[in-house]
Amino acid sequence: MKLTLIFLLAAFASPSFAAELKLVSGFTWHSAITGFGGLSGLELSDDGSKLYATSDGGNALSADIVRTEGQITGIRNIAFAPLRDLKGAPLDDWFVDAEGLARANSGAFYVSFEADARIWRYSNLTARPRAVPKAKGFADLQNNSGLEALAIGPDDTLYTLPERSGEWERPFPVFRFRNGQWDQSLSIPRRDRFLPVGADFGPDGRFYLLERDFLWYRGFASRIRVFDLTPAGFTNEQTLLTTSFGTHDNLEGISVWQDASGGLRLTLISDDNFNLVQVTEIVEYVLR
Repeated sequence: MKLTLIFLLAAFASPSFAAELKLVSGFTWHSAITGFGGLSGLELSDDGSKLYATSDGGNALSADIVRTEGQITGIRNIAFAPLRDLKGAPLDDWFVDAEGLARANSGAFYVSFEADARIWRYSNLTARPRAVPKAKGFADLQNNSGLEALAIGPDDTLYTLPERSGEWERPFPVFRFRNGQWDQSLSIPRRDRFLPVGADFGPDGRFYLLERDFLWYRGFASRIRVFDLTPAGFTNEQTLLTTSFGTHDNLEGISVWQDASGGLRLTLISDDNFNLVQVTEIVEYVLR
């Protein structure tokens, strides 16, 4: 395995960001592991030292992150294995597209899938899962635009939303699972061309939404919006980051944690789509 550090030089296309948001680390992750790539779901440990990820190819991995003076300089102790289906066999065929990843207070993982929209609970990422009951609205989601983003609240309530809302002016529906029941009373406004690809609750209790836009002749652009979740729904919307096209690769996973200096750190990972012209990239922004 070869790991290459991306130094934060002027070669980076300049993102537009709020004054308190700062790009602090960029890293391109190369691996000779068969099946590596397509990473879409991301979770980090509370201290940011441990990484968990799921892929479009139906695989899961865990690894330790090495940082030097706050910048990622290596990945080590990688464990890589296929996700299992409800019978305990490796995922295959149409059912492998794991997109969202969320970790409960118990340490269990929830994984959302884009095809055959569903969420499964794994006691660990190599275990046989248990299905979370499906919401009625899952059946109405667009093909190949299913449950893209998944987050879990401080009380272990699940929140998931699809990549598309069906209409340019229609808000994105947010499905909420608590006390064994789904409700669809929540939504997030759709702004411009950006589509949801990842979500997480930060240590501050706010809901962070990672979104993506794409132009074939310019590449990917990323946006991060943050919301308060109140009895009235998602409120106090703020856009923290909007990158220009080509600044990063296809960022799809987000994990928000607090670093040793007290800053909130947003770690993002790219899905290379198993495409030779793309890369698996990890970038980190700090919100102070």
